[in-house]
Amino acid sequence: MILDLSLDELLSTTRCVRRRLDLERPVEREVLEECLRLAQQAPTAGYKEDWHFVVVTDPEKRAALAELWREGGRRYLGADDPATLRDADLPPDRKRLVESVVHLYEHLHEVPVHVIPCIEGRTDDKSMLAQAGRWSTIAPATWSFMLAARSRGLGTVWTTFHLMHEREAAEILGIPYDEVTQIALIPTAYTKGTDFKPARRNPLESMVHWDRW
Repeated sequence: MILDLSLDELLSTTRCVRRRLDLERPVEREVLEECLRLAQQAPTAGYKEDWHFVVVTDPEKRAALAELWREGGRRYLGADDPATLRDADLPPDRKRLVESVVHLYEHLHEVPVHVIPCIEGRTDDKSMLAQAGRWSTIAPATWSFMLAARSRGLGTVWTTFHLMHEREAAEILGIPYDEVTQIALIPTAYTKGTDFKPARRNPLESMVHWDRW
């Protein structure tokens, strides 16, 4: 089912969804394939499509990936038990984000689909130009997947904690680590409700610069 959203509504309400992912409802393969076909149509920076998506639905593999993600999350958050961060004295916006991340930390293994966008080649120790050129292909395709998912009632969030253990994730999924770079782990599930709203953002003039900084 395609949600009744205008293009502007789709663009302004595709959120990072963590707490409202439906952990019980399975996601049909045909729906995921529809989203991935649309992702294939994203603009490409090169002369060929050299990106891939590894779609993980196997419970044991999701559990193994989630554990790698949690290990990375503990390092990033600086907490052996991220749940303790719920009691931290933080500004309201920051606290909501932390609580959302901790929720995903506790439930990632239960999210029915993990999507791993990948790009052929590696940019380790490459120039900024080489890195930008490589990532400029897979990033639009991944965002197109996330927009297509939103239009079908699915929620997603771009996460990267597992990349601290990318080689181990590659072993779990049979990805040739020396030839292919993972760029994210996208938890994907139907959402509890579809009524997402535009986020609060800083005034446009605070971030847009005309002709010079």
